[in-house]
Amino acid sequence: MFCITGSKAKDLCDPHLRPTRRDVMRIGGAGMFGLSLAPMLQLQAAANTIGHQGGPGWGKAKSIILLYLQGGPSHLDLWDPKENVPDNVRSAYKTISTKIPGVQFTEILPRLSQLNDRFTMIRSMSYSPNGLFNHTAAIYQMMTGYTTDKVSPSGQLEPPSPKDFPNFGSNIVHLRPLDEPMLPFVMLPRPLQESNVVGKGGTAGFLGKAFDPYTLYPDGDDMDMEKMDRIQIDDLTMRQDMFSVRLQRRAQLRELVSKSAAELEKSLAGENLDQYYNQALQLILSGRAREAFDLQQEPGALRDKYGRTTFGQSCLLARRLVEAGTRVVEVVWPKVANSDNHSWDHHQDLTKRMKNQSGPMLDAGLSTLIEDMDSRGLLEETLVVAVGEFGRSPQKGVSTSGNSNSADGRDHWPYCYTGIVAGAGTKQGYVHGKSDATGSAPVDDAVHPSELLASIYHGFGIDPETMVMNHLNQPRELVKAKAITALFS
Repeated sequence: MFCITGSKAKDLCDPHLRPTRRDVMRIGGAGMFGLSLAPMLQLQAAANTIGHQGGPGWGKAKSIILLYLQGGPSHLDLWDPKENVPDNVRSAYKTISTKIPGVQFTEILPRLSQLNDRFTMIRSMSYSPNGLFNHTAAIYQMMTGYTTDKVSPSGQLEPPSPKDFPNFGSNIVHLRPLDEPMLPFVMLPRPLQESNVVGKGGTAGFLGKAFDPYTLYPDGDDMDMEKMDRIQIDDLTMRQDMFSVRLQRRAQLRELVSKSAAELEKSLAGENLDQYYNQALQLILSGRAREAFDLQQEPGALRDKYGRTTFGQSCLLARRLVEAGTRVVEVVWPKVANSDNHSWDHHQDLTKRMKNQSGPMLDAGLSTLIEDMDSRGLLEETLVVAVGEFGRSPQKGVSTSGNSNSADGRDHWPYCYTGIVAGAGTKQGYVHGKSDATGSAPVDDAVHPSELLASIYHGFGIDPETMVMNHLNQPRELVKAKAITALFS
């Protein structure tokens, strides 16, 4: 592959503009995934230095696991149930006590109810829709901190674009590059999706493909609970016919191109090309990433505890990746947002589906992840966040987004919902904010999704208002919000 396209500070196709260092680094990248990692590693090393901000929790996070509950789980039927409310508001599930006095969950979260003294609950996640009542637009906002330019009444968007704002994970690995040979950003086990819009909000956007996540999407239907046992990581395996002679030829080709192209030499002035090339090779040769993906190394009893489901095993894999050095892992709920069965998009049959499908998977996966991370000391420097793009309507059977809902279904509700945050200096056994009597709106301390992202950046020691250059060389803040430092101890 020999690719010279794009302009300075962007990764788009403008043939009349000069090549970028990112484009030059693609030379020699064909035939083996490892060599295509070189531009990513080179760009990471050139990341901006961020000034000290300070405050509670500042810079305590070295990694993050985001459990993205795509589809919008009902806060009233999980971790913010209400008593003394009308029948069409009250959850069908019984309430149970938790480790925090006065705080109740529903019966479908028995394990998490005994662990909430180890994490923070944000019961006041909230935003006004402004066209964001539907999944794709809301997902984009949650993942990037920005609203979309194009959205139809149904919420559908154009496909991912190089002009998009970056996923927060891409921003983190851009500004906090790894200093060891490991995949910096991994997304699994399926892409963000609503209907035919796939991956919106899940890319590096205008930062360029060098900062896209490594995507691990095993083959198999969303209802296939054994797909994580069939992980294919051929990209991270040195081909058997890739001997040292062939690698040497590639190095010679790069040297020849560099010597014969004065403009390219000028562009690479002061850069150590071999350093990044060798780092990319080391990622493959070390076997570190391949070993992290091998779930068979885990005891069967622990795998059972996580749950032999796609979500449960994805949580386990997330822990293994962080343990191996990955900076950002995003576990996307393994069901398309607006689908049935295991989806969180409960427009109908909520009582049966949550209790028998999505609820138990969440309870097992998230509780075991927190316990496992804590027992290994990984929570000290790892943020664990569980959140959806919105909650569900307090009243059952009503339409808030144009969707039809059965008497046993709840529609989309961005005005008030719950998120979970643990580790990396966040408070334990803390409830931030409070919803009103019906879970319709925050009573105090409302937290916008962009403020949650700002808090994540803060945890990594990154000023949320740090400027990055977009595809038009225009400065843009990572997010236009302040960190909620009350979440940190």
